[in-house]
Amino acid sequence: MSQEDDPAVGGIAADRLRSIIERVERLEEERKALAGDIKDIFTEAKSAGFDVKVIRQIIKLRKQEPAEVEEQETLLDIYRRALGM
Repeated sequence: MSQEDDPAVGGIAADRLRSIIERVERLEEERKALAGDIKDIFTEAKSAGFDVKVIRQIIKLRKQEPAEVEEQETLLDIYRRALGM
């Protein structure tokens, strides 16, 4: 009996392990494809005259809670005034 025929090798369920690894590999491929799609959208935005750095900042802000955004903006304003900006 080879290791491939034995469902448990060294106490490890080989089929379960293989399934987990293959699922992660598929998701990594999907992530790579999505990253390419996102890059294409940013390229489109740039060619339309939008500032990609600002778009990224807006996306980051939209992920945060409104109170957290307000606190950061308040601190940014205080720091700017402290530096005479």
